[in-house]
Amino acid sequence: MATPNYGFEKRQKELAKKRKKEDKLKAKAERKSGSPSDDGTDMADADQSGATTFAAPAMDKPAS
Repeated sequence: MATPNYGFEKRQKELAKKRKKEDKLKAKAERKSGSPSDDGTDMADADQSGATTFAAPAMDKPAS
């Protein structure tokens, strides 16, 4: 049986956090400036923008 790659899972979580933080900062800056988003989509449609996301598979804890 293959061993779980916890480093990969951690990196994916870190990247997701970074993207979410950047999106929040961008939305905050747009609200502050009072201008609508450039591409005409709102935040609800941003999840379906075509960006590929990978969900880490659920892993059971290894038996020790």
